[in-house]
Amino acid sequence: MAFKRFRDVLMGAGLALLVSVAASAAETVRIVGFGDSLMAGYQLDAGQSFPERLEVALKARGHDVVITNAGVSGDTTAAGLSRLDWSVPDDTDLVILELGANDMLRGISPDVTESNLVSMIERLQERDISVVLAGMVAAPNLGPDYGERFNGIFPRLAETYDLSFYPFFLDGVAADASLLLEDGMHPNAEGVDRMVERFLPVIEEALPGTGDGA
Repeated sequence: MAFKRFRDVLMGAGLALLVSVAASAAETVRIVGFGDSLMAGYQLDAGQSFPERLEVALKARGHDVVITNAGVSGDTTAAGLSRLDWSVPDDTDLVILELGANDMLRGISPDVTESNLVSMIERLQERDISVVLAGMVAAPNLGPDYGERFNGIFPRLAETYDLSFYPFFLDGVAADASLLLEDGMHPNAEGVDRMVERFLPVIEEALPGTGDGA
């Protein structure tokens, strides 16, 4: 009888441990940063990319998150759409969708950019994956007509699909040479930290169990 009670205690303890581990794993919010070189961490050292710095910042604020960097330098929205399904695992809770800058730099029609973004958003929502849309702003040299058409894409999609929205991914960095690499386009490590600081309120509001992410 003593052995049976000992065995039952061990089994009970083991079951409790498994339940605890499973609950802990279930609470971890899995995020994918899906974008281009701005997300990938172009010319930055390990640990300095936006997804990596954002994960550190969120954990420091008490959030149990894991952020995967699915940024690919040079990606257009068409390239992103072609790799979306295999780049975003099924257990993903939230995607930070950051694409469109390379479309703009190549002068791709805003209609094409918007169509590709729509397809990505709809695919993710069909998989019950939340989306935080990171917007982009057209360069002035592309002219007012292109700028108006391109710049209108992101707020329109955010409203149409009820997305958490960050209007300009490079906000606070784009016009500050001290926060950019020598190419004047990509953030340096200090620039990434500035981006993370400004992005935090939006991502925190979107996390499951808080604000729009509830």
